[in-house]
Amino acid sequence: MSCSRLASLIQRFFTDRLLAQLGASPHTIAAYRDAFRMVFQFAATALGRAPSDLRLEDIDVAFLGRFLEHLESKRTNCIRTRNNRLSALRAFFRYVALAEPAFALQCQRILAIPSKRYERRPVEFLTEEESAALITAPDRTTWIGRRDRVLLLVAVQTGLRNSEITALKRKDVETGTGAHVRCLGKGRKLRCTPLRPDVTAVLKQWLSQQAGGPDDPLFPGSRGGALSADALQRLVSRHIKVARRFCPSLAAKRVTPHTLRHAAAMALLHHGVDLSVIALWLGHESTETTEIYLHADMQLKERALAHATPSGVVPDRFRPADPLLAFLESL
Repeated sequence: MSCSRLASLIQRFFTDRLLAQLGASPHTIAAYRDAFRMVFQFAATALGRAPSDLRLEDIDVAFLGRFLEHLESKRTNCIRTRNNRLSALRAFFRYVALAEPAFALQCQRILAIPSKRYERRPVEFLTEEESAALITAPDRTTWIGRRDRVLLLVAVQTGLRNSEITALKRKDVETGTGAHVRCLGKGRKLRCTPLRPDVTAVLKQWLSQQAGGPDDPLFPGSRGGALSADALQRLVSRHIKVARRFCPSLAAKRVTPHTLRHAAAMALLHHGVDLSVIALWLGHESTETTEIYLHADMQLKERALAHATPSGVVPDRFRPADPLLAFLESL
């Protein structure tokens, strides 16, 4: 297969398969696009070939195995991110298996690459004091500092996903009666998230100072366009460094833009909001996803333990009498 044929397959995968046939969301398109960008960057180093010079035969099981290892070891991506990149590649090779049956065996081998299992740890979140320290970190004497402060305030209060924050437009904000922000979230679900009066006032002031039309980004970059995911990550990292000077507890935490979403969820939980309401607030498909926040905070577990009634029974350790059972117990 020629190099141009591979390029044609990738273009048809995005235009015909994802957009025309599946109607994939912009978030899905962006995630798959980023996965292929990384594959091409890795191929330029590992194979010495530009993207337009790659052949389908080059992207085999051995190459993708090295690529996935590169994501974890060199780019320090977590296993969940590694699995997400693999999912994008699987979707492409399922399409290739249908479009080019001659490569069905290669596609079958790639589709057999398993997702990697990972340890599910409690979510990292910010306390209200830590969130306040982060929000006050930006320098409000500069335009970028004022933008960052409003963005962080909205993120911590609404719990919007990273992609939802960067996609917000001026027309998505309602600062009148029933103030809220509208966003098209995961699964193409349109939802409205209410705003506190203090957040509404800050947003109203920001909109009055920032010229632009209804379709312009709510939080534009220095060149006027929407912020990228990397820019949002750098923004949070920059202000966390400042906030750590005034809030020492932040030093032990790895804070990303998604941590602000967890902070919003935990704040609602601590204020007694029902789990089903939090699931709707965050745009979760079911409350099962939201239950991770019940495991995140030891204070909630300690309060539950305080309601437990002591049984008065002294716990004893099981001691097997049979030698074979003793051996199995020791494993």
